[in-house]
Amino acid sequence: MNKQPSSPSTALSFHRVAIATALCCAGLAQAQTGSSVTLYGLVDVGVTSVSGLKAGTVTQVASGIMEGSRWGIKGTEDMGGGYKAIFTLESRLEADSGALSSRPITGSQLSDRFSQASRLGLSSPSPQLNAVYQAAVNGVDGIIASQFGVNLAGNVFDRQAYVGLITPVGAVLAGRQYTPAYEAFATFDIMETQSALSAGQIVQFPAMFEIRTSNALAYRIVKNGISGALMYAPGEVAGDGSKGSLLGINAAYKTDKFSAGVGYNTKNNELGDKSLTSTVMGASMNMGSSKISTMVTKIKDDNPNGLSGISAALTPGLSALPPNGVGPALGPVIAQQVQDAFFEAFKQDGMLYHIGYRNVTGPHTISVAYNRYNDKRPANADVSSYGAAYSYALSKRTDVSAVVVRFANSDNAQVAPGGNGYLGGVTESAGTDSTGLAFGIRHRF
Repeated sequence: MNKQPSSPSTALSFHRVAIATALCCAGLAQAQTGSSVTLYGLVDVGVTSVSGLKAGTVTQVASGIMEGSRWGIKGTEDMGGGYKAIFTLESRLEADSGALSSRPITGSQLSDRFSQASRLGLSSPSPQLNAVYQAAVNGVDGIIASQFGVNLAGNVFDRQAYVGLITPVGAVLAGRQYTPAYEAFATFDIMETQSALSAGQIVQFPAMFEIRTSNALAYRIVKNGISGALMYAPGEVAGDGSKGSLLGINAAYKTDKFSAGVGYNTKNNELGDKSLTSTVMGASMNMGSSKISTMVTKIKDDNPNGLSGISAALTPGLSALPPNGVGPALGPVIAQQVQDAFFEAFKQDGMLYHIGYRNVTGPHTISVAYNRYNDKRPANADVSSYGAAYSYALSKRTDVSAVVVRFANSDNAQVAPGGNGYLGGVTESAGTDSTGLAFGIRHRF
């Protein structure tokens, strides 16, 4: 992202972005005089074919096969004495369309367990009341599905936007940044979050991580193989900064042969209750041209974010139905039932397991991985993925790639493969498996 790769086989991926500041910290003693501003970026586009969808097998041109296309500006000013000022502004780019945002292959379709009233636990002996439940669920789904995608707000610098000060004892940054738990995750994912084979692809929705967060204050340091980060992002809600806030921390130890680390994020919902919490533990071993990596991630969310307004939004419409439908007496009751059902459905409690192997030989890079999500909620939407990725370096800046991955969905899961730059969406129905094939070209500048 904001660090140019040193060789064709060195991916310009998340962990290099996340550690860019840390590398600066590590080199404080060798600070050079002067200042610089650099324009940089990456364009990654290709053809994908995904099976198991409602439309059958869908083939399309997509941006972000291995990595999300992006461009950015970064700068540094050496102020002497081990102090530097830095900044990064990074924007995503959909190379297939020129847009700033993308929707899943399957558009606004949600999994059956979020779109069918009966699967949400909303059912009655009365067919008429069941129809009301489903109509209410459809209304909520319309709102949720409208947010199912990447950077749908179209923010120009959605990927990163921060300014910071590097000191002899670490760096302090402020702005939109990657979160500490996600940094740890990307470090121990053998794919470094690249392609549909990345471990995070099987837990797309609800999301298992806050990948980036705005309004963040972070402290980062790297010294003698030990690195760490501490981040706090207030929710900036008048009168209560804890609402929507995020706290994150990570730590890692790395040698030439071995590395291990942990990461932790916890976020509050819009009411100030503890919401999505992600804990990562990982380790990797280098064996010359090969590397093996393993990781376990615990995901917990007892108070999902953004659902507290469902009842208030539904009540007027339900209360306005005629007496033989719902009427003013039952309207608020049904609205609350629907809100409670979505609240339960969006809770998370599960473990994500990952093991992967990578070999780099000259211009060839081959990776294989197996990922499994064990959903401990009543929905039991377990899913696993496995496959291989290959890239061939045409030059120091350009490579071509091929990825094949299989998503095995349990009876209640329905995840379809996507890419690093876009969500895959959902399969035709719960329990339907999916295979993704992708061929792309990636150029860094």
